[in-house]
Amino acid sequence: MFATLSDRLASTFKGLRGKGRLSEADIDATAREIRIALLEADVALPVVKDFVAAVKERARGEEVSGALNPAQQVVKIVNEELVAILGGETRRLRYAKTPPTVIMLAGLQGAGKTTLAAKLALWLKDQGHSPMLVAADLQRPNAVTQLQVNGERAGVTVHAPEPGNGVGDPVAVARGGVEEARRTLHDVVIVDTAGRLGLDAELMQQASDIRDAVQPDEVLFVVDAMIGQDAVATAQAFLDGVGYDAVVLTKLDGDARGGAALSIAKMTGKPVMFASSGEKLTDFDLFHPDRMAGRILDMGDMLTLIEQAERTFDKEQALKAAEKLAGGKGEFTLDDFLSQMQQVRKLGSLSKIAGMIPGMSQFKDQLDNFDDREIDRIEAVINSMTPAERANPKLIDGSRRARIAKGSGRAVSDVNTLVDRFFEARKMMESMARGGGMPGMPGMPGMGGGKRARARQAPQPKKKKGANKKGGNPARRAAQEAQREAARAERSAGANPFGIQQGGDQDFDPADLKLPADLSKYLK
Repeated sequence: MFATLSDRLASTFKGLRGKGRLSEADIDATAREIRIALLEADVALPVVKDFVAAVKERARGEEVSGALNPAQQVVKIVNEELVAILGGETRRLRYAKTPPTVIMLAGLQGAGKTTLAAKLALWLKDQGHSPMLVAADLQRPNAVTQLQVNGERAGVTVHAPEPGNGVGDPVAVARGGVEEARRTLHDVVIVDTAGRLGLDAELMQQASDIRDAVQPDEVLFVVDAMIGQDAVATAQAFLDGVGYDAVVLTKLDGDARGGAALSIAKMTGKPVMFASSGEKLTDFDLFHPDRMAGRILDMGDMLTLIEQAERTFDKEQALKAAEKLAGGKGEFTLDDFLSQMQQVRKLGSLSKIAGMIPGMSQFKDQLDNFDDREIDRIEAVINSMTPAERANPKLIDGSRRARIAKGSGRAVSDVNTLVDRFFEARKMMESMARGGGMPGMPGMPGMGGGKRARARQAPQPKKKKGANKKGGNPARRAAQEAQREAARAERSAGANPFGIQQGGDQDFDPADLKLPADLSKYLK
């Protein structure tokens, strides 16, 4: 979503590199480019003005003028200001002292409230809670059915006494849901409410009535991050009409400019608590302002990537694969390779994963053109092999490759490419697992190619035959040693450790150097 903004800011900072000092003109030009980048990203004008003013003021201060690398200092300032307008600190849920904790969702129709309710329920379930979903959206067709289906997928209880489709009292359903949760010992209740295509008095009144009936501990305003400037206007209208405690952004994986995410927290004073970035129920997490700022500035988001990997990867399986690689005996097989690839797929698309790695924006075009179905094709090729072939790919000769290609519906060249790349990847991973570094990366710390590697690779001069052998005549050898000692003594007799010859011209007069008069006293 923030690709355009990231590219524009990266281009702006690139022009500052290599400058030992930033002039007033440099600061003004940088501020102008940042202003244009934010306006193009659909950020609200008041937010842009405050942001640019803060950056310019700090850029003219001592923290930049006294910095060793002014360009990096400006990037640091922009990052800190981005974090500030995104809310500053991570906002977390407030739980009731006496369960159940009641969470009410509000927003316009089409913002994704019903799907988000199931995502939030699954997230809470993974946190060790026992959530219940309450279907209080009785206006939109099939909203109740959708919540029931998503609740079943998430494995949580859904309270839906009314069929919906315009039938039933949403206030009574919400109140009954809280009572049912208290009776069945569910510690969190998520109330899904109805929305409208636009703001109207009926919508506001119904949301207010539900809020008064259930007395929620948290009211979350759900907003579609793709609706641009309207997001800020809608958020402010709900804040005035109903009131809410925090914002949830949906559809952050879209291709819109995403300025709403940078505007809502600053304009309304309410922090963004959660972010939804995909269609899967697991594409949901806490909103971290510092991590989002890092993604915008192409600094990556390794913490989120690590957290997702910890939730997704099978630790025991990963440990076994690491032990095989460290063994270095070719024990890492195509079965292990397929297993690792399937675990990586659980993290999401390759472009999404790469977006969390620092500096990957330069490969954005290649990642955008990558077809995730290519992994399915690789899986088909591996599954068309026999267990013996997957355990020892060296068995795969020409006839076997033709059979594998026919069984997987691929060309023989695809099988050849897969097998060749597997051997190359295994060799590289085994080298890294043993601490030998990455092949072909000379001079990189921890990546191999250090002094020892260069010594192994550099051609050594051929030694003359017998060059290291001592002569066979002891008398002659003693005479040669005596001559060398005499030569060393003669050289050292007329020199001191600083290379200045001693015993030189005795008629040397310091006045010949024509030194200043005030130094003459040091030469007496």
